[in-house]
Amino acid sequence: MKPRHLASIAVATALVLGTTGCSMISPQATTIQYSAAEGVNVYDAGPLDVRNAFIVATEDGAAGNFVAAVVNDTDTSHTLRIELGEGSSTIPLTVRVPARTTVSLGADGEDPILVEGLDTPPGSDIPGYFQSGDEDGALISVPVLDGELPYLSPLVPEPAIDLTTP
Repeated sequence: MKPRHLASIAVATALVLGTTGCSMISPQATTIQYSAAEGVNVYDAGPLDVRNAFIVATEDGAAGNFVAAVVNDTDTSHTLRIELGEGSSTIPLTVRVPARTTVSLGADGEDPILVEGLDTPPGSDIPGYFQSGDEDGALISVPVLDGELPYLSPLVPEPAIDLTTP
């Protein structure tokens, strides 16, 4: 083989490896799961999947509405157990999801779940433990939002009316 052919093959090989080498050692961004919305997704909590979970809170963070879509792709109904907060201030919630159904809390005419005693201001996160079925569950930070955005403003809980004050 002539040196000229060998040089052409070497240049072509270097060009191919040089232009594709980065993708061989770098992770592809399209394979990384992330939440592309306000809330967080929970996939490791058992047979139920939680999608776009977040809380829309009052200005002082005393109360909020838990908003999420809970998906049951199985042939049996399941209960999702949620614990918000940590330690002695944990707030338990439960959602029953029938087989092959999605429960949309805070959307599609479904009411969100009112969380009283939240004590977490908007702009911060609160630890959330999600568990269904026989799985161990998953601990994930749930964002607490305010009602500043027009589509979130209807989800801010109404302040309690004090009937004892004249």
